[in-house]
Amino acid sequence: MDVKKIPLINREISWLYFNDRVLQEASDPTVPLIDRIRFLAIFSSNLDEFYRVRVATLSRLSNLNEKAKEILGYNPKKVLSQIKNIVVKQERKFYNLYENIIIKQLAEEKIFILNDKQLNVTRGAFVKSYFRERLLATLVPIMLDEGQPFPELRDRGVYFFVKLTKKQKSRYALIEIRDSLSRFLVLPETNNLKFIILLDDIIRYSLEDIFFIFDHDNIEAYSIQLTRDAELDLDKEVSEKFIDALSKSLQKRKKGKPMRLLYDSEMPLEMVNYLVKNIGLHAENLIPGNRYLNFKNFIAFPNVGRPELEYVSYPPLPVNDLSFGKSLMELIAKKDYLVSTPYQSYDYVIHFLREAAIDPKVKEINITLYRLADHSHVIHALINAAKNGKKVACLVELRARFDEQNNITYSSRLEEEGVSVLYGVPNYKVHSKICLVTRIEKGKQAYYACFSTGNFNEKTARIYADHTLFTANTKLTGDLVEIFKSLKQNSLAKGLKHLIVSPIDSRPAIYKLIDNEIKNAKAGKEAYMIFKMNSLADEQVINKLYQASNAGVKIKMIVRGMCCLVPGVKGWSENIEVISIVDKYLEHARVHIYCNGGKELMYLTSADFMTRNIDNRVEVGFPIYDEEIKKEIRDIIDIQLDDNTKAREINSQNNNKYHKTKSDMPCRAQIDIYNYLKHKN
Repeated sequence: MDVKKIPLINREISWLYFNDRVLQEASDPTVPLIDRIRFLAIFSSNLDEFYRVRVATLSRLSNLNEKAKEILGYNPKKVLSQIKNIVVKQERKFYNLYENIIIKQLAEEKIFILNDKQLNVTRGAFVKSYFRERLLATLVPIMLDEGQPFPELRDRGVYFFVKLTKKQKSRYALIEIRDSLSRFLVLPETNNLKFIILLDDIIRYSLEDIFFIFDHDNIEAYSIQLTRDAELDLDKEVSEKFIDALSKSLQKRKKGKPMRLLYDSEMPLEMVNYLVKNIGLHAENLIPGNRYLNFKNFIAFPNVGRPELEYVSYPPLPVNDLSFGKSLMELIAKKDYLVSTPYQSYDYVIHFLREAAIDPKVKEINITLYRLADHSHVIHALINAAKNGKKVACLVELRARFDEQNNITYSSRLEEEGVSVLYGVPNYKVHSKICLVTRIEKGKQAYYACFSTGNFNEKTARIYADHTLFTANTKLTGDLVEIFKSLKQNSLAKGLKHLIVSPIDSRPAIYKLIDNEIKNAKAGKEAYMIFKMNSLADEQVINKLYQASNAGVKIKMIVRGMCCLVPGVKGWSENIEVISIVDKYLEHARVHIYCNGGKELMYLTSADFMTRNIDNRVEVGFPIYDEEIKKEIRDIIDIQLDDNTKAREINSQNNNKYHKTKSDMPCRAQIDIYNYLKHKN
């Protein structure tokens, strides 16, 4: 098969259909009202990042010559046009949902979002008082004069574009609305009615207090938000020079090329033209919106109503036989344990590191860190270990997108506390989630490992669905020792027997496992594969999956985000089914299951089927050898495949149709998994 001619959906377009599934959750009347608002916020935040990274990349590619476009396999300008058409439709759907449905349903709950025109005298006085005491000193308008250069707008910053009019003369100004300011103000309750006003409308209501020194007959203000190119131009040398280059690049990011101007659609055309001229925009950069931008802040929308307006918060479950009151390492020495967050407590990971930090028999801790929580307990435990005389080595990936500055800060702190900080392998991001503890037992070294599909981040572990394996299995720890040896030498481990590590092992290992299923199918044996991941975009892997489908291998996939493979295409993918689950938790685990002639093989991994994960990153896939854990993961995957409530079908129509199963009983995987794990204890 010719890779270029296989059925594919463009990755950017596929991602937009994923974000549309997020918007579906905001549209779903069975989702609690406050959580519907939060899904709107997630949709908006996702789109911001999409423009900063993917659209920015396409914009640069659009300047390539025709020969380069042939190599790409698509026309970037055409894709940019498709993106704009889809995004404009999604934005209309977004604003119609917010203004005509969400606002009305809040009113039915006696919750009212008031704008600056809807304040009575009493509430108006309350707002004015709040503005003068808390906000006025933080707002400094920038007056725009014809002879002065237009100011650099901050990436994703929200501004008011203000027009002051006196007779026929106009004067313009900008007011930046800082993220550090609370977006919502709860007003005094009246007759059991709840009132909320947005920061935007507090400022609109108080514009006269800001511009009182200017003589004017009329004043009007409209929201704008500029999204910039967020890609970095980096010196790849891993050294102090690299860190310095990265810090400078982060400063450049704030001044990257304008990618999208989101603006209040009520803004007069002359004001839009003024911005276009002065910022240097093109028609494809303009996206009309409503009066409230930077909707990602609505993730913190306050619930002033009934508790039922939010999803029930389930307490994290314990892991059977894994006790906080006992030494975790003594327990792990006897058997493997699996922690499935957020259903089960992430505290086991923190407890594991804390125990290692104080255990006199522990001599060394090695760990890779990609994204960390603010005020990270993981960092705290590692620093404590160093203070207790342990040899601690942390590989901190400084190129974790949008976490670069945070990771630079943590790296400095770790080094100050005596931790050995590694900065990875040249040309490869280290995306693996691995930890190895070395303990002296009976005069010999014993190893305890923690492998995960998700980051060592206790904050995201509350909402990201991931699997973490604790093991002392020498097959796995032996390979892990070699991986850390290589990382400390800025090189890649080779010749591993059990772990599958990108960029060296993953592609050949995946192909070998798929080829084995193809061989069994052609021999008339049972052959199937089940995959769960965030994204599927690598064309060579997709081609291999099409070959397997044509050979009769049954393939089922759970892909949360972009999926460039097209299921159900005659002659290509008739044996492939793909679903996507979007619910209250973010599905983040990566699981591979191979029939293997009836002796099922199972791997968990930090990698998706993306070219960057397979060829350009250090990723670690780890087999599950414990039969009890293997069954538990299989049961969880089967529950997800049976989801007929929050699962959508990925198909050639890209219509995000809800998945139907043979069962008439409703199955909502995330609730059913929680109950499954609860009843196992």
